[in-house]
Amino acid sequence: MILSVAALAIYESSVGNATTPVALPEAEPIVEEVAPTPVATPAETVEEWVISRFDPIMQKVGEEEGQDWRLMSAIAYSESRFIENLVSSQGASGIMQIRPVVARHFNVPVDDIDDTETNIRLAGMLLTELADMLRIPAATPAEDRLSIILASYNAGIGHVLDARRLARAEGANPNSWGDVSRYLQLKADPAYYELDIVKSGKFTGSKQTLGYVSQVMRKYNQYCAIAS
Repeated sequence: MILSVAALAIYESSVGNATTPVALPEAEPIVEEVAPTPVATPAETVEEWVISRFDPIMQKVGEEEGQDWRLMSAIAYSESRFIENLVSSQGASGIMQIRPVVARHFNVPVDDIDDTETNIRLAGMLLTELADMLRIPAATPAEDRLSIILASYNAGIGHVLDARRLARAEGANPNSWGDVSRYLQLKADPAYYELDIVKSGKFTGSKQTLGYVSQVMRKYNQYCAIAS
């Protein structure tokens, strides 16, 4: 897919962590305790979950949008620590830290971002569209593929496409996260970002993006070990 500058702008810093991340404690995932039921009757059902109380919504949306609900949970942990009403200084909001530009792109009313299921669904739709735009070969290892998609989700697909073009131009592997991450870092150097094949200009957020990808993948692997 050949993208116009306007189309690429939709994906630049489209979620909360793409520029200035919300300051959150580096704690283990917030796994909320189910409140004890003082009086249990046969008619009452205690909600069961493994990762968070949002498991049912994550599973529903993941199935409908073709995304692994455990990956989406890992993104939610990294974006908001599962805090529904979180709003960043950059205007991103909700459990997945979605920006209004994403809602408008998918023809969803901006006010609906505050609805948790809609917030999660928009993230799933964005992940699917990013994967389609990146066109990563099916034979690519899953860790590389997911890492490149997550980098696009966080930093904006324009910078990731630039990094892949740079990798290809210098004989590196544009489908290897190791190579793509290296060229994301090199995009802070005018020797690279001033090249004609670079379309999205200078990128100074590589440290944050690499940390984000690492955290999400680490949580995703943890969640895969405890949930199916």
